[in-house]
Amino acid sequence: MTVEGVTTTYERPSTTLRPTGVAGRLFRAAVTIHTVAAFGQPVFAGVYLTGEIGGLDWHAQGANLVFSLGLLQAAVGGAASRRMRRLWPLAVSVLIFAAETGQYTAGLSGLLWVHIPLGVMIIAALAVLSAAVWVRPLPNRAVSDRAKDAGEPQRDETHV
Repeated sequence: MTVEGVTTTYERPSTTLRPTGVAGRLFRAAVTIHTVAAFGQPVFAGVYLTGEIGGLDWHAQGANLVFSLGLLQAAVGGAASRRMRRLWPLAVSVLIFAAETGQYTAGLSGLLWVHIPLGVMIIAALAVLSAAVWVRPLPNRAVSDRAKDAGEPQRDETHV
């Protein structure tokens, strides 16, 4: 509890908390790699639109990679949700993967009026998610379990 900038013994500033646990670190890594790969997709589409025929193959291979990374992120998000006892990593990852499924289908069908705006929304969602997992510390399950067992108040470190 903080009163006029005073911190009690039960709270620490969020800058002192570090992400712990394999699940939290794997989730951050999966989100980061997925975001980087997704940001390459508009570049590959732009290469194709400039007249380079091979750019379409790059875009197709990138789509396969991004789709696979989305599935991987959803799986890691499920593990992270279970370990951190928070639903948001799984929920956000599944929603992004569902959008990527629609994106992939629209691209194969040539529905550019769906493919392009959905791609922009996916890129924006991944950028926000990536910022969220790196700006806010991930909760330490062991610390929150000890606080619960000791009857101490708990802090929720994951307001995303």
